[in-house]
Formats: sequence, C-alpha cells, structure tokens
Amino acid sequence: MAPRPRVRTAAAVAVFSALPLPAAPARSAEAARVVPLQVTGDPANRFNLILLGDGYTAADLPGFRQDVARQLGMLFAFEPWKSYRSYLNVYRVEIASPESGVSCDPGPDAPVRRTPLGMAFWNGCHRDDMQRRLAVNARAAEAYADLVRGTGVANRQIVALAHSTTYGGTGGTYATASGGNTMSALIMPHELGHTLGGLQDEYDYYRRGEPGGAYTGGEPRSVQHTVLTAREMRARRLKWWRWLGAPSASGGVIGRYEGGMYARTGVWRPSEHSMMKTLGYAYDQVARERMTQAIAAKVDLIQAATPSAAPIGADRVVWLETLHPVGHLLRVTWRLDGRVVRSGRHDLDLARLRPAPGRHTLTAEVTDPTRFVRDPAIRASPALTRTRTWTVDTGIRTPAAAIPVAFTAATPEHTDVGADDVIYAETTHPVRSAPAVRWTLDGRRVTTGGPDRDLRLARFHLRSGTHRVTARTGDRTLAWTVDAQRPRTRVELSRPASVTGGAYVFDGRFTMRLEPRDSGGPAVAEFQVDGDGWFRYFGWPDDPKGPFVFTPLGTEIDHLVYGRLGRPARTSPWDVVPPGHGRHTIEYRSVDAAGNVGAARRLTVVLRP
Repeated sequence: MAPRPRVRTAAAVAVFSALPLPAAPARSAEAARVVPLQVTGDPANRFNLILLGDGYTAADLPGFRQDVARQLGMLFAFEPWKSYRSYLNVYRVEIASPESGVSCDPGPDAPVRRTPLGMAFWNGCHRDDMQRRLAVNARAAEAYADLVRGTGVANRQIVALAHSTTYGGTGGTYATASGGNTMSALIMPHELGHTLGGLQDEYDYYRRGEPGGAYTGGEPRSVQHTVLTAREMRARRLKWWRWLGAPSASGGVIGRYEGGMYARTGVWRPSEHSMMKTLGYAYDQVARERMTQAIAAKVDLIQAATPSAAPIGADRVVWLETLHPVGHLLRVTWRLDGRVVRSGRHDLDLARLRPAPGRHTLTAEVTDPTRFVRDPAIRASPALTRTRTWTVDTGIRTPAAAIPVAFTAATPEHTDVGADDVIYAETTHPVRSAPAVRWTLDGRRVTTGGPDRDLRLARFHLRSGTHRVTARTGDRTLAWTVDAQRPRTRVELSRPASVTGGAYVFDGRFTMRLEPRDSGGPAVAEFQVDGDGWFRYFGWPDDPKGPFVFTPLGTEIDHLVYGRLGRPARTSPWDVVPPGHGRHTIEYRSVDAAGNVGAARRLTVVLRP
C-alpha cells in the first residue's frame, strides 16, 4: 500500500477551527517593527526573505533577534544560499506578542495562546496529526509581511519562527520553524527546499517510528526520486543522469539509494543522505541545482540597461547593470549582427566599432556559469540566461547629456565581506564614455583581471586578518572591510580509555563538543566521519548545550538515530547495519558569518566493543 502523501500546500499552514483567530495585525511601530538585516537593492528587484516572530513578548524580543541570527548564519552556510545571498534582501519583523509561547506546545492539551500569528504545533492543535507540523495563520503572516514595503507574493518568502524550543516546522506557501530548538536552524533550509524549490522529503517513513511501505506508483514528478535504474537514467537522459558518479555534496557518491517519499522500498533517491533526508547535511547536487534555479528565477539577471524601445545611435556607449553573485562572475557577451564583438564587460562603445552605415542588431547576453547547474535547459532558462536587444541606426545622433560620474549600486559597505567573495560597484552611465572604477586593496592599486565593476577577492589568496578594499570613480569612493580571518574550531572529547599511536581509544561510546571561534561574529561548526559528508554541529538533539554522542549503532531520540559510527548510515531505528566498531577519522571545521571556511582538522578514534 502506498504511503499517505504529506500535504505541502497552503492548507498545511492555514488557520484551524481549534485556534482562535489572532487579532488584526496592529501596524503601529510599537506592535511591529521592520528591521532590515541585509539590503542589496530595491525590493522590487530582489528576492525578499522576511522572518516573522510569533509568541515573543516585548521581553522575549532579544531572544527572537538571537534566534534569527542563528537561523541566517546556518542558512548562508549552505549552498546555494551562500553564493546567491547577494540576490536577497533580508528583513526581521519584530512583533510583540501579548502572550509568550505558541499554542499546543508541546502537546495538543497544552494551552491555546493568543498570539499575533496564531502559530500552533500539531498542525493547528489537531491531536490526530503530528507534533512537529507547525501551523501559522496565513492571513496574519501576509499582513505582517506587507509591512515590508515593496514586497509581495511574487518576490518574497515568509518564514515564521515560533517562540518555542520544541522541534517543529512545515513547508508550503510559507516556511515555519521553532525558533529556539537546538536543531531549528536546520529546519529552515529544509523547509525552504519544499516551499521554494518544490523538493520532496526523502524520508522512508511518514510518521516517525512507523516504517514506510513499498512505493507502487509510476515515475515520480519529484526531481530527486525515480523508479528508473542508473542505466535507464543514462540511456533515456532522465532525472539526475548528468550527476551520476559525481562525489555528492552531502557525502558519498551520487547514485541510486532506495527509499524516499515516505516509502522504504520501490523508489530511489540520489544520495545516501542529504538535507531533504537528514537535517544537518548539505543539499546534494540534484537538490542544489533545483534550489539554484528557484532562487535565481525570483530575480532578473539584467537589472537595468540602455533603453531599447527605440533605435539608438552608433555614437554612444551601451551599458548593462547585472546582478552579482557572491562567489563567481556572470558572463556577458555582446554581439553585433550575430558576431561576437566583446565579452566580459558591462558596457560597449559603439563608436569604436564603426559599424557600416545603416541599421544593425546589437544583443547582450548575460549568463550565469555556475558549477551548480549541469542541465542545459536550466542554464538557458530565464533564471540563468537573459538577453537584451537594441536596434542601432548610424543615422541617429545621440544628444549630449551632462551625467555626473558616481556610483549607483554596490556591495553593501556596512557588512564584512569574505576572503573569496566578489565585490561589485556600478556607476552612472554617460552617453559617450564608461566611467572607470579603480580598486585598491590595503592601499595598493589592484586590477580586477576582468570586468572593472567586479573585484574577485579569491585572486589575492587572503588567508588571515582584515583588509580594506576601496573603489573609486570620479571623486566618489566606496570602502569595504574584508574579513579574511578563517574561523577556528575548539574540540573537546570525553576522556579516552587510552591514546595509542595518536588515536583516541574509547570503550563503547564517546562524546565530542565543537566550539566555533571567530573574531568577526557567529560561526557554524561542522564535522564529517570517514569522509562521509559535512554535518552541521548543533549540540545534541535533546540537549542543545550537550556534546554530540557517538556509539556503534547510534542513539535513538524521537524515533530517529543520531551519532552512529561507520557506514552505511543508520538514521531510522529499523536500519540494519553492522556496529561501527574500529578505527574512524573525524574531521571538523567552522564557517563564519562572512562565508570563510576554516581549515579542516582531523583526529582518529578507535571504538572498542
């Protein structure tokens, strides 16, 4: 029998009769305050992430700010959010609740609280549902999100955080998560996978503790599930055939692993474990490709350009302003009558080309060459490729115009940038010249090695300390602080039985505590065992301040298994695997708020029976 499908629609997060309707959202500054956390451009031209809090009283709001900081730190440590964070504006909406906490937390018999967003566990206090399904009142969420001017349904994503330490979250029209749970910062990117990317759960169960049955349907529409064999995928060029055999971003190799869509057998997923199966791992390449497309589809690669509605003269400079990913450069190609005349720069001086008398067609193509995408259809889609076309008429004379040289858009100056980031600075656009941008690094003039609007810091191999970058055009100067200090990670193990040949020997179990350390702000620690994928450290599921516990078969908590040593993985109690005794290598590192990845260190452990 096929497992019952899990609802992933707006109904999953609507208000329920078991809950009182929240009061109409108060729009006074005292009741709700919009705090811009990252503004990279006009909200109309950006993808806007709006984090709402529910059940936080005025006295609780400092905790809400900490919860949001932790959520964002974790989100931007994951790709593709890390590389495309410059496409986002991020806002925190602080709503003082008359009551602390949310409804039916932790059980359906717990109090129903009157809170601005009406959030409730058990999918709205339905005792026959699941505790972790955290509902929000759709009407209230939209009303409070409307306080962020310039945003609407088409260009924003609402995330509602409940003032709770209970594990929970839901995807659908909105993403929800408990703000204070030790694993809550891992819930948000998972739920955004559902909400934004349309990704499906890769669990082999619907209700925890109840193994799923056999999948009996046809080929799933899900991009990360199939009933095809690897040979069939390659032969028919379907699903993730382009990624087969590649090292998985979440550990192991992209291949074919049984279980998913709440079924144990009969359906296969690309990776042994990824974010959509086990919270803590990264999106694998299949999910990451879809998320890259979904994020990029929310914006236009070409933000502004020389007007193209009417023919233009051949005596002027044509220009583009594009988006600027954090980790790489977009590719700009200019063609005149189909012939490539320039690549790389964001402007083209037609006077230097001296086109023959008459009319010509000029085209600029902007493409995102990200390594996260292998599907040419996605690469050619409007999410990753945009074009602009002009008719050039040599008989037109462009009137002179006094346009002062200045900056029009740039990487935000108030936020530290990472050592491998791309910093950008756009300028005004005089009709017969392109203002030059001159860059310095720590007072020394540097070249970009490409378009002068983008400085790719990775070229300079900055590995420590802080640095100052400036961009100057005309008499205007911008400046940024570059945080190149790689975060360190303090590791603390439980007392070993012995230390032999550099290996820590333990009997039966051991614990590990990781503490990220960085001078520039919060950082996220992560570890991997025997090279099997980086896993975000969060303490321990039922004790956020406790260390992570490793045992031969793992520890069962709330019908999931954590800390199993050895391969294959064991994430559900019914997974039958051999005990993980013997020798293991654990690597650990941290990622800081600027995106710098610390050096990985390793230790060897031996687990004796």
